[in-house]
Amino acid sequence: MQAMHISRIDLNLLVVLETIYAEGSITKAANRLHLSQSAISHALSRLRDLLDDPLFEWHGKKMVPTPLARRVIGPLRESLTQIGALLNDVQIFDPAAITRRFVIGLRDLTEMTIAPPLMRALSAEAPNIAVSAVRVERRRMESELASGALDLAVDMRLPVSEHVMFARLRTDAIVTVARSGHPAVKQGKIDIDSYLAQKHVLVTSRRTGGGFEDFELERMGLKRRIALRCQSHFAACRAVSQTDLLLTMHENHAETVNREFGNLVLPFPVPLPPSETYVYWHTSMNDDPANRWLRDLILGACRD
Repeated sequence: MQAMHISRIDLNLLVVLETIYAEGSITKAANRLHLSQSAISHALSRLRDLLDDPLFEWHGKKMVPTPLARRVIGPLRESLTQIGALLNDVQIFDPAAITRRFVIGLRDLTEMTIAPPLMRALSAEAPNIAVSAVRVERRRMESELASGALDLAVDMRLPVSEHVMFARLRTDAIVTVARSGHPAVKQGKIDIDSYLAQKHVLVTSRRTGGGFEDFELERMGLKRRIALRCQSHFAACRAVSQTDLLLTMHENHAETVNREFGNLVLPFPVPLPPSETYVYWHTSMNDDPANRWLRDLILGACRD
């Protein structure tokens, strides 16, 4: 087969290929690239002719990549990221003068405590820089960092490949939250027997299964009773303020949310490993001046 010259390829088609692969849908790819579905379909048709391969096939209602698409996606993502970094390098990065929007993957637990100090720092150093905090599925975090859909991500310690770098952002103790005047709280503490005798709130996006604290308790041969599963720490703290339910969460977040309710923030009744939060970025962006500046800003803001 004759080698294909780069001059024959519209690089925008490669961006479309990566986006369809990442989204698994022409509709979602069109939304992400701010293009019409017909434009995405036309680009896919051109790619199929160019590469002489269907690239994606329908299995039921799902678009499944062909073996060729699976083989090229890794090198393609690396190349697109390198091109983006190259274009960034030719510009002098001056945070005080530049107008730009960064996209950061944040979960609910970290958004409330990271967004305020980050925006305070930005208002002082870079008034024309904006931030979009988005929720990202953990299984897709690495691919979105690689494609440039995310500049950074903040989450718990996750298994990642050698293509993703990370730095510890902060360490939080695990604490118990109870309403003021809770009968099980004695002298600002709650013992393990009293803790297990109470009903509990678990904040989770999952429909079944326990939390971090439940796994640790099970290792000790202990089990607690979950009376309420909900998705919001704010809602959980409000429920705690009006009942005898107990809530277990990170100390930093607990101190922030419970200012609204006046709940007690107590030491967890048995020793637990602290919760650690990390900031993640793709290796190709390690030396990018804008990405490095944003990482340093977040690390500094959270320490302060």
